[in-house]
Amino acid sequence: MENQHQSSKTSEVDAPLHSIGFEIQDLSPKRVSGYLPVTQKCCQPFKVLHGGVSALVAEALASIGAHMACGYKRVAGIQLSINHLKSAVLGDLVYAEATPVNVGKTIQGEEKEDEILNLVGGSGVLEFHGHMLEIGMSKLTIFRRPLLLVWEVRMWKLDPSNKEKRSLTSSSRVTLLANMPVPDNAKDAAETLRKHARL
Repeated sequence: MENQHQSSKTSEVDAPLHSIGFEIQDLSPKRVSGYLPVTQKCCQPFKVLHGGVSALVAEALASIGAHMACGYKRVAGIQLSINHLKSAVLGDLVYAEATPVNVGKTIQGEEKEDEILNLVGGSGVLEFHGHMLEIGMSKLTIFRRPLLLVWEVRMWKLDPSNKEKRSLTSSSRVTLLANMPVPDNAKDAAETLRKHARL
């Protein structure tokens, strides 16, 4: 039953991960993890885990975690660096874990003192903690600056006789642009994560 729940969770949260057999275990803004059985589906011709599959897992787990960590705002991976250290072969079980390294810095402009411009006329602009606030005659609009988030993703091959014994197969750093507005056609993207996440 537990495996069926994990598989269902993965299919709802990330279809590409599900299609290669990955099963999400932990799902939170501080850690996303899961297991990948190395099957023919994710091997290169020499029967070892394909490096592109490791990259897919790294980007997916980091994106999921960053999406939750930034309050379910839109995220986009902009840099992936991966080191393949050891191989995992057909039949192995791999455990992957993503954790935040940097929780975000604004990527444009400098930190400025809070300032209100032209407020006497009933409107103006205020910069407050990295957010741009536009004050109009009858409304307040908040413009958030994009953030850079960095997540580390590590993958280990597990010893079949003792899952506590593991060997690091790859280590990745994923840089993501976050805190962007979610397009209207994707407003429901966060609902599935909220349903399965441990916040």
